[in-house]
Amino acid sequence: MCFEFQDLVFSLVILVLVLGTPISGAFAKSENNVKSAVFLSPKIELGSGSVANKFYYDTDFPRGHIALKSFNAEVVDEAGNPVPLHETYLHHWVVARYHQHKHVIHKGFGDNSDYVVRNNGICQGNVLGQYFGLGSETRGTATHIPDPFGIEIGNPEEIPYGYEEKWLLNVHAIDTRGVEDRMGCTECKCDLYNVTKNERGEPLSPDYIGGLHCCHDLDQCRLREGVLSIKRSIYLKYTVKWFDWDNFVVPVKIYILDVTDTLQISDNSKGINSNHACKIEYEVKSCSTSHKDGNGCLHVKRTSLPLRTGGYVVYGVAHQHSGGIGSTLYGQDGRVICSSIPSYGNGTEAGNEADYIVGMSTCYPQPGSVKIIDGETLTLESNYSSNRGHTGVMGLFYLLVAEQLPHQYIRHSFLSSFTLDMKNIFY
Repeated sequence: MCFEFQDLVFSLVILVLVLGTPISGAFAKSENNVKSAVFLSPKIELGSGSVANKFYYDTDFPRGHIALKSFNAEVVDEAGNPVPLHETYLHHWVVARYHQHKHVIHKGFGDNSDYVVRNNGICQGNVLGQYFGLGSETRGTATHIPDPFGIEIGNPEEIPYGYEEKWLLNVHAIDTRGVEDRMGCTECKCDLYNVTKNERGEPLSPDYIGGLHCCHDLDQCRLREGVLSIKRSIYLKYTVKWFDWDNFVVPVKIYILDVTDTLQISDNSKGINSNHACKIEYEVKSCSTSHKDGNGCLHVKRTSLPLRTGGYVVYGVAHQHSGGIGSTLYGQDGRVICSSIPSYGNGTEAGNEADYIVGMSTCYPQPGSVKIIDGETLTLESNYSSNRGHTGVMGLFYLLVAEQLPHQYIRHSFLSSFTLDMKNIFY
């Protein structure tokens, strides 16, 4: 009984210390333990005007029960030099998480031995289920998650027995050296690729004139007459920062919203269901038959989507393609949750390429200042210039949301542990 009493006193002292410790002080130790690693994708070979849309399973990634803090990437050549967008256009890269049975050697999905662990987003199935992902804007877009927040991965309690956590990297790059229409190639216009069928061999709709279905892996965009294809090797270089998970890290949920999502509400015997239909891309038609007299034209696309579980917004950023002029996420009462504006380059060097989006502004609201309530209907608006037409554009919005503020989460976590300790002492 003496030992039980001493344990009780010790636990009470710890509880008092925790409840009286400022959160910033409690978290200070973790800021000094951030780890960083730089990885390279497998080599990607591209000829002039060619396309690579590669999927790399079990890609290099930090392991263990950790908190992800940032993921930055760029395309480099064999010497490690940054490759500018006007030579190789980075359409997108995405990183997805999956669990695979330990005794399975094959790579890829298709049976019960492995499955995607998607984010908390609301699109159907595994659509837009990635943890990170950007495009041409990757060099100039902040991805850092502020303290004390982090994306939790590798929790052994969440990995089924006999499985292990792995990561998938998808890189979609388009070589535009020597092409007839550089912007048309980056927008995957079907006539430039001479494509009439999708990757499954199914005929494309007559009104589908450009987008992901027309720039498959190994496809070729039309070159200028007399141009010879020159091969080169590139890599996606990515830098990941993280630290080991502990009770001072506040977990965030990842939501990716899509302006093309057409939500349908159905009522069945089990209650009300929401059926999402995210199409990922859409077309912006020119506001004028003559591109020259279309100054000031604006294409606005909106959708309204309920978020079943809300929380406090920690980070937000939009993803758009060339022609994009900004995207805004509104709350149900019309308040601005986050507005993200593209930056265009004005030079030739990597990171400042003229006419390309080289960065997106991000939102880092003060913790607790921007809250989405449970079940709130959000409105996503994506704006593009329609001075000329654009195909295969996107209007995505990436949000990180914490269900609790730091002081709420950390004290709740320790109170739960304290209660468990009390039970262990007396029972």
